[in-house]
Amino acid sequence: MTVQMTRRQLVQRGAAGVTLLSLPGLLAACGGGGGGGGGGELADTLRFSNWPLYIDFDEKTKKHPTLDEFTAKTGIKVDYFEDINSNGEYFGKIQRPLSQGNSIDRDIIVLTDNERFLGLMIDKGWVEKLDKDLIPNISNLIDAQKSPPFDPDRTYSLPWQSGMTGIAWNEKATGPVTSITQLFEDPKLKGKVTALNGMGDTPPLVMLDNGDDPSKVTDASWTAAMDRIQAAVDSGQIRKFTGNDYAQPLSQGDLAAAIAWSGDIYQLLSSNPSLKWALPTKGGVIWTDNMIIPTGGSAPTASTYMNFVYDPKIAAQIAAYVAYVPPVEGTKEILAKTDPKMASSELVFPSDATLAKAHQFDSTALNNQTYVEQWQKVLGA
Repeated sequence: MTVQMTRRQLVQRGAAGVTLLSLPGLLAACGGGGGGGGGGELADTLRFSNWPLYIDFDEKTKKHPTLDEFTAKTGIKVDYFEDINSNGEYFGKIQRPLSQGNSIDRDIIVLTDNERFLGLMIDKGWVEKLDKDLIPNISNLIDAQKSPPFDPDRTYSLPWQSGMTGIAWNEKATGPVTSITQLFEDPKLKGKVTALNGMGDTPPLVMLDNGDDPSKVTDASWTAAMDRIQAAVDSGQIRKFTGNDYAQPLSQGDLAAAIAWSGDIYQLLSSNPSLKWALPTKGGVIWTDNMIIPTGGSAPTASTYMNFVYDPKIAAQIAAYVAYVPPVEGTKEILAKTDPKMASSELVFPSDATLAKAHQFDSTALNNQTYVEQWQKVLGA
């Protein structure tokens, strides 16, 4: 049922013209497959919803090697769905059945920690606890990911991959763009700039540029950031707000620069070396996509899979394809033998110096309804 296209193809084409089946359509077509609900026994099928093309894919066989390896090792088949295109959109689809205590016919879904929906699901009790007895490889979780504010004991979640939000530019269209001030105010870039539509992406970059701390948002720092973003919209500096559909126009030089995700740009570099990416001089954002088990999902089946992907060899296979920051200790050492270029990339394995410039966004701000409404207004929603 998955839409078969490589992550690189998706990024290169941009979101325009790419249609993926929605959750309701998939549920209607698949009926949940042979998976089981919440309970103590392994199901015969793992039902896994993820973002588009966010796992290893063999372009020759048109298969996902690590999923096939998981099935060969455990006997558990995988129904893999690529139906999460944004946190808010996906949450909107699953909110009603979960609020009624119903299963959404998924054992694992992946949501991002710099938007409010991940923490909201945990707070509302719409997730199952991990079966840690089945996840001995949880010991390979990197220290930086062991105690996030939304799940301090990792009772309900485990990281899938992390990424950084910074600025990308096309050298054929502009010189280096290394600050939000330049991005928003350089007249040479007017109308040739996009910003990300995520509340946890663009606003914190602006706060950092203002000299404010995005991990401790105040009404004053939030208002200052909204004013600057709105001014850049009103002046025509920002052409539009995007998801990853900035990729195609940026690659073509139609855009000069964009607020962009690290992994997307790494994937594009192989075919377009004129693209550059960096954290802004005053700092950028780091975020993590997390696996959770929604109400009614099979905790034993999901936990068995989580243990599988926390084997550094499997984590390395996935990282080699998706080019985001892996959460599993030992991944870099394995990739250093098979792909030394990737192992040395700051985009995939950021140094301590880079991480010191990468900040997390205040989780309480994500749940501030006034802020949410103000951000939607800036987006024009």
